Amino acid sequence: MQKLMKYIRPFWLTILFGLAIKFTATYIELQIPKLMQIVLDEKVPAGLEREIYLFGGLMVLCSILAMVMNITANRIASRTAGKITKRLRHELFDKLQHLSPRQMDAVTVPSAVSRLTSDSYNVNNLIVRIQRIGVRAPILLIGGIFSMMTMDVPLSLILIALLPFISVVVYVVTKKSVPLHRKTHELQDRIVMISQENITGVRVVKALSKTEYEKKRFDGAVEDRNKVSLKAQKITGISGPLTTLILNLGLTILVVVGAYRVNAAQVRPGVIVAFLQYFVMILNAAVMVTRVIIMCATAQASANRIAEVMALPEDMLLLPGEEAEKNAPHIAFRDVTFSYSGKGNNLENLNFSLERGQTLGILGATGAGKSTILKLLLRLYDVDAGKILMDGRDIRSIPNEELREKFGVVFQNDFVKMTTIGENIRYYREICDEALLSAIADAQAATFVEEKGGLTGAVDIRGNNLSGGQKQRLLISRALAGKPEVLILDDASSALDYKTDAQLRRALRQNYETATKIIVAQRISSLRHADLILVMDDGAVIGAGNHEALMESCGEYRMIAQAQMGEREEGA
Repeated sequence: MQKLMKYIRPFWLTILFGLAIKFTATYIELQIPKLMQIVLDEKVPAGLEREIYLFGGLMVLCSILAMVMNITANRIASRTAGKITKRLRHELFDKLQHLSPRQMDAVTVPSAVSRLTSDSYNVNNLIVRIQRIGVRAPILLIGGIFSMMTMDVPLSLILIALLPFISVVVYVVTKKSVPLHRKTHELQDRIVMISQENITGVRVVKALSKTEYEKKRFDGAVEDRNKVSLKAQKITGISGPLTTLILNLGLTILVVVGAYRVNAAQVRPGVIVAFLQYFVMILNAAVMVTRVIIMCATAQASANRIAEVMALPEDMLLLPGEEAEKNAPHIAFRDVTFSYSGKGNNLENLNFSLERGQTLGILGATGAGKSTILKLLLRLYDVDAGKILMDGRDIRSIPNEELREKFGVVFQNDFVKMTTIGENIRYYREICDEALLSAIADAQAATFVEEKGGLTGAVDIRGNNLSGGQKQRLLISRALAGKPEVLILDDASSALDYKTDAQLRRALRQNYETATKIIVAQRISSLRHADLILVMDDGAVIGAGNHEALMESCGEYRMIAQAQMGEREEGA
């Protein structure tokens, strides 16, 4: 909660102004029972009709003034809380954008979504309630007790005797509910995760007739969350009724004792009426304070979850620059070892080098480490041992912005945005239309782009109005448009027919001679012209060389090639 002050400080003058208005309005409300007591005990017995009307009008004026000031203060509170939450969400989103993939793996995407939405909403509610009730309720509580003591001390002691019981209720409820609220947030993350998985994979779910299974899985997650949430609500729900019961018992005692004191002429009837009004005020204030404390417990769990992300250190620090090696290859992996989990190596002692303009092909089964090589080269993850060099420089000493400008990338599971074809390819870069059209032609996408309306043609969300092959060619166009030094295609032509695939590879050889190309594919035809082909198995290289060399030396490669060449002899 202390970290939240960073976002509140810029608005402290506005908050103080709103609190001053709220304080004044509450003070005015506290004067109304006093005015009524004066009317009943002094003006009515004396028959001062004019002054009765005057005091009555003053009470109405106080009520209206307090209402207007409370509304004004509430509007200021809502506006200020909105600005604070906006800044908090913006910085949280920015922090999430700069987390390393390893850190995001730990946070998880569903949890990040929950922290950006429901957790920040809970913090927003707390800021609003503190400004609306955080001043008004304590002033009504303390001011009401003080006003009662100025009228009659013995009657005031009845209320003071009840405060320890109320404090115990609030303390117990808060202590029991905070862990449950945190558990509720964690279970909410699971609901978001399941929803996200089903929305993303809805076609697979339907194709495999797993709709009912996924519904049961979702219902189970909702049920688990509801059980914990219901338990938390049961505990927090006790506080209001218990507080009301204690205060109503006090009110009953007050009426009985007050009646005896009036009968004994120890106190005037107007004082009893004023006490009843103050008691109602104090009752409402006590309930409001209880609700704020419970809300603080909920918001504290949310604020802690947000603070956990904001406090994450920069994971991938820039190493000091070293003098680049002379006559170094364009890309070199030297004894690279890496593990996602830290338990078993996903890559081990990987060595290879590429000169500028050469092509690397990577072949292997699922989980062999193909995409991991690309992630390490892009420095989405840092190596555990060894190093990766570009032009003789350790990529860990190259600023990320400078490093990633060198690449054009098509990932295995990439995305398109709901915008025009041109903007999907340009992707917020300063690239002219001529360069876009050239990239489209090289990616063999010119025909379908023209059919879709050219660069201004619309693309639906996630590219739902494009076929798999069209989407891949659009993504390849995006990678080519920036004229990259290194072109990475991670299984980017799997949806293309052999003819289109061959035309694409021919265009890459002719028009991107100086670009170093790294191609991950399952087709031998997509890799057979590569200068170096790595055959991967369980994070290790089991074969390395060009097509002819591997056909002689690597049985795994030869078996795959013979199986595929039986269907298609020529790859280009």
